[in-house]
Amino acid sequence: QSNMEWSALNGFDDSQAEVLAAQYPNIRLFQVENRSSHAAQLDVSGQWEVCNPKSMQSFSAVGYFFGRALQENLNVPIGLINSSWGGTPVESWMNPQLIEENPAFAMAAKKIKPMPWCPEYPGATYHSMLQPLIPYRIAGALWYQGETNVANHETYADMFGGMIQGWRKDWGYDFPFYYVQIAPYRYGSEGGVRIREAQRQALQVPQTGMVVISDIGDTTNIHPRNKKEVGNRLANWALANTYDLPDIAYSGPLYQRMEAKGKTMIVHFAHAEGGLVSKGGAVSHLEIAGKDQVFVPAKAEIQGNTLLVSAKSVPKPVAVRFGWSSSAEPNLFNQAGLPASCFSGQVE
Repeated sequence: QSNMEWSALNGFDDSQAEVLAAQYPNIRLFQVENRSSHAAQLDVSGQWEVCNPKSMQSFSAVGYFFGRALQENLNVPIGLINSSWGGTPVESWMNPQLIEENPAFAMAAKKIKPMPWCPEYPGATYHSMLQPLIPYRIAGALWYQGETNVANHETYADMFGGMIQGWRKDWGYDFPFYYVQIAPYRYGSEGGVRIREAQRQALQVPQTGMVVISDIGDTTNIHPRNKKEVGNRLANWALANTYDLPDIAYSGPLYQRMEAKGKTMIVHFAHAEGGLVSKGGAVSHLEIAGKDQVFVPAKAEIQGNTLLVSAKSVPKPVAVRFGWSSSAEPNLFNQAGLPASCFSGQVE
């Protein structure tokens, strides 16, 4: 979507200096031209270009910073293909057959309103901007999308997971798939946080990884300008998990499970080695509920990689949620300084 498409021409933090420094002869860039179609296409328009200030300034900033980090750490040639279009929903990047065969997907797709600047119908960009790339051998895929699907968030987790598996089936192998959880923004509804939760749930799909950017977003701008950190965080997922480089922190704390102990809920996290950290005071954006599912603000005590969550008004808690607002910017991190993802869970 637009945050992946965003380039130096649109402007990002230190974009002028970054353009001038973009002399990387071992990085090659391929820009897929924006085009939509109702039927499968055989080719795309574009050509490989050496990464230099001229070619980089119109290329995906997130993609560039990802590729630069890989090239600098691995010292091998890197090829980047950018196929993105601002405003497009997940449905447009899926094989439309997957949507036609699922009544829930088909109904959800109808909730996306037509937009003058991009196609929204199922398969629109899949046919024209993705299918022609198959079976070009790729090392993996990056994804930064979700804002448009706030309108039909209830099916996003299943659609997104189905799309990933569909792409892998098309290519014939299970390539790594790393993606960005959308940033906090004032959507005026819970749609934003529900998309983020759906993206967290998509981690159940094998060989996937998610970058959380709740600490570098802008709740008043749907296009946060810190693209360098986003690209670097994506690169860390690849360097650690695809290329097996040691000692790279690549994920913020991720909710694992919770258990009730009297008036307290004990919440366990992965990727919290060395202990959780709350920046600037007590852990924020925490809520707890009993069987009535009425959530109230909660307090938490950090114990290693767990949170002890409680509220005086909830004597028998069964559920906890964290960062449960579309514009939430929580203060929970791990020792590596990476932020925790939002979550909603309850005792099983």
